[in-house]
Amino acid sequence: MSRLHFLNVLEGDCTIIQHNSSHVSVVDVCNGNSEEDIIKSKAEILAEKYLIEAGNYNQKENPVNPISYMSSIGVKSIFRFILTHPDMDHMDGIAKLFDRFKPRNFWNVRNSKQLDLSKQNRYSPDDWEFYKQLREAKDSDTFTRLELYSGSTGKYFNRTEEGNSGGDGIYILSPTKELVSAANDIDDYNDCSYVLLYISSNRKILLAGDSHDETWEHIIETHEADVTNVDLLIAPHHGRDSDMDFSFLDTLNPKVTLFGNAKSKHLAYSSWNNRGLFHITNNQAGNVIVDINEQECSLYVTNYKYAKDTNDQTTYSDEHNAYYVGYI
Repeated sequence: MSRLHFLNVLEGDCTIIQHNSSHVSVVDVCNGNSEEDIIKSKAEILAEKYLIEAGNYNQKENPVNPISYMSSIGVKSIFRFILTHPDMDHMDGIAKLFDRFKPRNFWNVRNSKQLDLSKQNRYSPDDWEFYKQLREAKDSDTFTRLELYSGSTGKYFNRTEEGNSGGDGIYILSPTKELVSAANDIDDYNDCSYVLLYISSNRKILLAGDSHDETWEHIIETHEADVTNVDLLIAPHHGRDSDMDFSFLDTLNPKVTLFGNAKSKHLAYSSWNNRGLFHITNNQAGNVIVDINEQECSLYVTNYKYAKDTNDQTTYSDEHNAYYVGYI
């Protein structure tokens, strides 16, 4: 059984996959420069059941530091770190992540982005400088840098050591070289974002990065069968409206979609609601943990109130440090 963690990291992204192979993949990082959390004990989590106010679940105000979170679930090292694209809300804490977990493989999209962080204080200039070194680095004893495109195959991420299909089950749907080139030309890097199809136990999980309209035109044209009726979608652009054409949802028809954090007025609720598609936000649930298997993909969340409102028979799981809400 593999396990996916969709973390509550402010208005950014961080997803952790613990593969059946024992490899750990991390897709993006955010809030990694915050003061590291002391992960709550079981007693503290259970006690919160009695301190809950009605109304907004407000979990955006209780973000997790992904570095301390990974330590709390026993991660010692990262096999691959995938940066979907070079925006700071996807690499906030990248220097500390590499220092702590020393990823063996680094996935990057080729880009010429330039950024001046000297006049703002939301993100660390050290992270941008560290990233620039990574994107120019040659392979070393420390890590391998990969720049991959739609349809790429390779040992471990979607091939076994013998060259057969499988490996860790990560399939690259986007970008293409053309999308990357266009993104560099217009200095807008959303459509060069990695879109990844993760297949485990015959379940289809789609990680959409910050993909935009050109990306989805390519995916529907080239990979339609692969993305039809997915089990779980991590929404593009954290679930923001972003003036997107959401007609691709008619093909994806996800059983569950996970949204990141953003102000409600910016989230594309109507695109999901009008299609009768179920979605969960980090602001509601806190962290979301998904156990992936053929019989039942079980969902857990760290916010008791949301769990109770979703499933009044919810139970606390010591293994997940979270509450069971249901299954896919």
